[in-house]
Amino acid sequence: MRNLFAPVLPALVAAALAVMPLTAPAQEADDAAVAEMTLGDAAAPVTFVEYASFTCPHCATFHAEVFPQLKRDYIDTGKVHFIHREVYFDRYGLWAGMVARCGGEMRYFGMADMIYDRQREWTQGDGPAAVAENLRRIGRTAGLSDDQLDACLTDADKAQALVAWYEDNATRDGVQGTPSFVIDGEMYSNMSYGELRAILDDKIAAAEG
Repeated sequence: MRNLFAPVLPALVAAALAVMPLTAPAQEADDAAVAEMTLGDAAAPVTFVEYASFTCPHCATFHAEVFPQLKRDYIDTGKVHFIHREVYFDRYGLWAGMVARCGGEMRYFGMADMIYDRQREWTQGDGPAAVAENLRRIGRTAGLSDDQLDACLTDADKAQALVAWYEDNATRDGVQGTPSFVIDGEMYSNMSYGELRAILDDKIAAAEG
């Protein structure tokens, strides 16, 4: 599990600005502008919130090995309402979140899958500009245009809103590392699918009992 840094809003937004000249000065963050990215039935008996970073190797492993089973057995069957909340350790993770959100809510999880799957590739490169281009390449693979990607990656207000949203969420839920799971209000750390399934089955039984 990757541990969280101290609150980073000013430094992180400044770092993003330093490499990608954003189109507008960062204003006061508007949390309402940040959409929750969800899968499954909002009325499902159990709500599962994942806190994850696109630059966290353990998160990539979870999405490669555990998440497909979770989706098949619980999300797609209406038992679990899943919410993915991004954590930003650094500007690379922030840029990845901005690219994942660039196609809107309908494309978000497909984009997120590609970003996790190619984590070892896109995080490598000769400096931040190369990493940004790697992320653009993923976006183009998903059907986004260069103009769309440039607009998303240079949106100063969105960058600040996302970081403020992340800090508010992490502070409220007491997130200490990634991946972390808040299942019906109770915090859990990374685990195997077998362990996760036992927890979910107990919570579903309690909710339906």
